[in-house]
Amino acid sequence: MPLKIAFQMDPIQNVDIHADSSFRLAEEAQERGHVLFVYTPEQLIWRDGRLVALGRSVSVRRESGNHADLGPEAEIDLAAMDVIWLRQDPPFDMGYITTTHLLDQVHPGTLVVNDPFWVRNFPEKLLVLRFPDLIPPTLIARDLGALKAFRDQYRDIIVKPLYGNGGAGVFRLAPGDHNIASLHEMFTTISREPLIAQAYLPAVKQGDKRVILVDGEPVGAINRLPAAGETRSNMHVGGKAVPAELTARDREICAAIGPTLRDNGQVFVGIDVIGDRLTEINVTSPTGIQELERFDGINVAEMIWQAVEARVARTAL
Repeated sequence: MPLKIAFQMDPIQNVDIHADSSFRLAEEAQERGHVLFVYTPEQLIWRDGRLVALGRSVSVRRESGNHADLGPEAEIDLAAMDVIWLRQDPPFDMGYITTTHLLDQVHPGTLVVNDPFWVRNFPEKLLVLRFPDLIPPTLIARDLGALKAFRDQYRDIIVKPLYGNGGAGVFRLAPGDHNIASLHEMFTTISREPLIAQAYLPAVKQGDKRVILVDGEPVGAINRLPAAGETRSNMHVGGKAVPAELTARDREICAAIGPTLRDNGQVFVGIDVIGDRLTEINVTSPTGIQELERFDGINVAEMIWQAVEARVARTAL
């Protein structure tokens, strides 16, 4: 049965159709006969007990520069949708968090994926703390003394903002680097949040693996190789995606975290694994499904929709 699907995302007309996961999800939904709408987070409105959005109907095609036909802007009653995709990119700030509170007002009558309550309570760099045996040595702190002690213990560390994304603000403090106080001053001047520090993992030179999970089960992986002279592997900063295999260790990590994700409505998740260590669990706006489909022929978008459609069917019972 056709479903009414709304995507809460950044403007669809600006996406890279060869890389963007939201576009691939919309494309697959359209192929399955569903009816699509789009709106941006700024277009959410709560009024008189109803959550609406100033959105547009949309149809998509795989044609660069001409990939989205948008209908006229109209007020959409989000409680009348069957599914809402929470897909805008971070930063995970109060604006982002506010949208999760608003979407809570229609979920689960309208299925919101990923579940907004748990997106709000599963920040990607903090959710990993539930699994201390899987992650590298990690510190969450704002205190400079604590950061210095962590640096003294592990000597070679990564320091980054707790709610950053896309590799922005990630620094490696290798032995002999004396900038920890300056970095602390810079970060604490622009933000009230703690920092996250982790022991540097030399295995990052062989890549930062993105493992895709659907309803808590691993379906495939890609590897992201850092550019020459870079510590960061994020594709936003020049990292290159290459094929990768799921290892026994990857499956062990997924078996440990999968039930938590599945039981809390995190249908589409991307985790980051360096060597044998879990570094992040990405639930806000995961990427990587188009690269995985190109490399291995795995239609992850189809798997995701099968999981979503099954959840909608259960909700309707």
